Amino acid sequence: MELGLSGRRALVLGASKGLGGAIAQGLAREGATVIAAARNVSAIEAWAGELGEAGRKVTAMPLDLFDLASVEALVAAVLAEGGVDILVNNSGGPPPAEAQEAKRSDWLVQFEAMAANLFHVTQALLPRMIERGYGRIITIGSSGIEQPIPRLALSNGIRSAVRGWSKTLAGEVARHGVTVNMILPGRIQTERVEQLDRANSERSGQSMDAVKQAALATIPAGRYGTAQEFADVAVFLASERASYVNGATIRVDGGATRSV
Repeated sequence: MELGLSGRRALVLGASKGLGGAIAQGLAREGATVIAAARNVSAIEAWAGELGEAGRKVTAMPLDLFDLASVEALVAAVLAEGGVDILVNNSGGPPPAEAQEAKRSDWLVQFEAMAANLFHVTQALLPRMIERGYGRIITIGSSGIEQPIPRLALSNGIRSAVRGWSKTLAGEVARHGVTVNMILPGRIQTERVEQLDRANSERSGQSMDAVKQAALATIPAGRYGTAQEFADVAVFLASERASYVNGATIRVDGGATRSV
């Protein structure tokens, strides 16, 4: 299937590894010019070097979502180059915490990085998309939005707010040829999931293998997903072929979320 991504410009946040890295690589392989942003620029340069010809379409830029000055510097640099057609909003996950123990300061710090600064980047880049009559805004959430994950209160709460923003924006800009969607990862084999499994193991006293087996028992597919499988969904949403997919929340979780 020809996705029509050749010549498109994309900005992928949190692109040094994991889901963001896989999405950035997928877009580059499909012919898009990719600005890959993260704190670890050298990691981006490393994987870009392994992509061969496609890697030449990747530019690594520094970004720290906890630092507004860093966010604004990235936005200014991207706008100076003409903006982008595709924006992938991807922030790191917050530390585990129960709702009853998370402090006010925790909520404020994490909300700024995981929500407010994503809104800020999107709002800055949106006008150029509207001018061109083409835009794809894709935000990475979590299955905890639909089925709250124990001890991830910060993630469950903040990403739910992001979902409300995403759906609202989708209704505002669709007439301009801009689509706005969210993708919810379940258990995807990434460093983040490995960290969460390790934290569960240490808290419960169970072995890592026991923790993983318990998690697998909740997934109808019987396995963790791969970053590539998740990225393929994002790449499709970024394409011309997904022009009528708007305001959607798409699960990539092997069927683990049990709600309809």
